[in-house]
Amino acid sequence: MTAQPVGGYETRQPRVPRTIGAISDALRGGRRAQFFAELLEAQQGPELDGVLSAWWGRAMLDTDPDRDHVHAGAEAGTLPTSTMEKIVGRRERNVS
Repeated sequence: MTAQPVGGYETRQPRVPRTIGAISDALRGGRRAQFFAELLEAQQGPELDGVLSAWWGRAMLDTDPDRDHVHAGAEAGTLPTSTMEKIVGRRERNVS
C-alpha cells in the first residue's frame, strides 16, 4: 500500500533544477565563471552543498521573469515597502 496525497496537489518543479549544469546555464554574464571558481574550491560535503545552495538562489533570481522590472523598481525607489510590524502581523494571522 502506498500513501497518496489527499486532493489534487501538483508538484511544481523549480525554474532551475538544483544541478551544477542547470545552475551554470541559468547564471547571467560573468557570474558563471565566479560560480565555477567557488565550486572548484569547495570540498565535498557541507561546503559544496553551501556553494550549490547559494548559487542556486542566484540562478533562480537570474531567471525570474520579473527580474528586470523589480531591478528597475529598486533603482527608481518605487518598490512597495512594509514595516516589520506589518510583516509579523501578517505572519501571525496566517499561522492561526
